[in-house]
Amino acid sequence: MLQPIWAPGVKGPAEPNTARVRDYWLGGRHHTAADRKLADEIQVCAPHMRFLVRIQREFLRRSVQYLVDAGLRQFLDLGSGLPTVGNVHEVAQALAPDCRVVYVDIDPVVADEGHALIADVPGVDFLQGDLRNPQRIVEAAELLDFDRPVAVLMYDVLHFVRDMDDPAGVIRGYIERITPGSHLALTHTSRDEGVLDAIKLFSAMYGAPLPELTFRERDQITAFVDGLEITEPGVVPIPLWRPDPGAEEARFPENFHGYAVVAASR
Repeated sequence: MLQPIWAPGVKGPAEPNTARVRDYWLGGRHHTAADRKLADEIQVCAPHMRFLVRIQREFLRRSVQYLVDAGLRQFLDLGSGLPTVGNVHEVAQALAPDCRVVYVDIDPVVADEGHALIADVPGVDFLQGDLRNPQRIVEAAELLDFDRPVAVLMYDVLHFVRDMDDPAGVIRGYIERITPGSHLALTHTSRDEGVLDAIKLFSAMYGAPLPELTFRERDQITAFVDGLEITEPGVVPIPLWRPDPGAEEARFPENFHGYAVVAASR
């Protein structure tokens, strides 16, 4: 049976990798011919995928800018993928050079490549680890001082955490380890029939197994930040979280099935 293209660590850097595919869609430079081929095959089945990835990256930019403006100087980015074009450290350090960022990804291939990409960047580190183990991640993130406020980021990753893995408990594990004044920023995909149909079509055309995704709706996502102080505008479709003036995607939020929220610990 073929290994899923998204399965961590099952393929070396010479094979296509979804983190590098995302970089390609974002207009980055850290991708190969194999990655571009895979990206084009995915877009045959899901022409809107590049758009969805870019909407997520725009939220990353806006939310990190908000957090820096709120005084945050430490960031823990869980399930980060490759730290390329427009990622957390680029946005944060452009506003406040003293910001420190730790990226975390479960895929050892992504972690190795990510660590190489930020090796010469001060105040940035990359760890290989499973976000479902908050204690281990926090202990390994030695660059960060958890006695001071930290922004915990979970962008476009929680749909990979199954209900049986207790995502609320995972989030709580981080919240219990951060000091008051810290923040949690997350996005979560809700059920999108177009994405599901595209996955099925891709599997049928290219023989790749289906991923195990857990879509959640607004009330479930809101429950993840229970006990935190939710910032305005609340739990909203991703394009509607503090959109830039005149942002085209904010006019049609129904095109994006997912929610965003930023919340502060007290």
